[in-house]
Amino acid sequence: MNISVDDARVKAKALYEARATGRPIPPFTDEEPALDMGDGYAIQRELVAMLTAAGDRVVGYKAGLTSVPMQEMLGVDTPDYGPVLASTVYENGATTPGGAFIAPKVEAEIVFRLGKSLQGPGVTVAAAREAISEVMAGLEIVDSRIEDWRIRLADTVADLASNGAVVLGPPVALPDDCDVRLIGMAFSRNGDLVATGAGAAALGDPAAVVAWLANVLGEHGVTLEAGQLIMTGALHAAVPMSPGDAFVAEFDRLGTVTLQVGGTDPGEGPDPVQGTDASTGTGTFTTAGTRS
Repeated sequence: MNISVDDARVKAKALYEARATGRPIPPFTDEEPALDMGDGYAIQRELVAMLTAAGDRVVGYKAGLTSVPMQEMLGVDTPDYGPVLASTVYENGATTPGGAFIAPKVEAEIVFRLGKSLQGPGVTVAAAREAISEVMAGLEIVDSRIEDWRIRLADTVADLASNGAVVLGPPVALPDDCDVRLIGMAFSRNGDLVATGAGAAALGDPAAVVAWLANVLGEHGVTLEAGQLIMTGALHAAVPMSPGDAFVAEFDRLGTVTLQVGGTDPGEGPDPVQGTDASTGTGTFTTAGTRS
């Protein structure tokens, strides 16, 4: 790691302001190409502290770069991660305000809710699967506060792994005989099929993503808590999102999750869902109403 605490805070403040204003910033790695993954996480921690101090909450984690092609593109051999914030979680069928994002794209993926906590290191895939209480079809809106998606590894890690929002389908109890690697998915934009995928696209097994996260976070003394959401990574290449778009992902065994994109006014659309009880693992998601 090359970055000081003070420099991490300065960079985190720039990302915080970019999120608030919708104005992207140049990549940190333009001027400091030596910044690495550790530097990115140092910035991310400072940014999360700012966001939670402003009233947001961490309700889970997302994994990114869970496919070999994406890892090769950024020159790494491991996934990355970022927090899932309460303010970014939407119910199935939500209309999201198109103007709330800078350069959004949409990915379909498998999302888990944990029924019990996981503390790494040493968490196995079998233990991770046992800890999962529910599985959901998900649509992630990835977004970059970095200009024109000109990201290197440190940039995207610092920017909460390019997380924008997530729309959750109805929760399904994970059957004992369900091999999540084989769950198929068909993804459509405005009625046209644009991608297909299967669970195995996420690190070979979405449950392996949970184990990986538990072990990596455990090295830093962080526990995956019961009730938290785990976003396991895209099953296909991200698809650009524009105002007026309608996205549908149809999953084998998990059902369908949909997203409608509103206009460019960031005040349009419903509030994110609220109330995941991370202490008990019982989700209490409700629609909070209309943004004012």
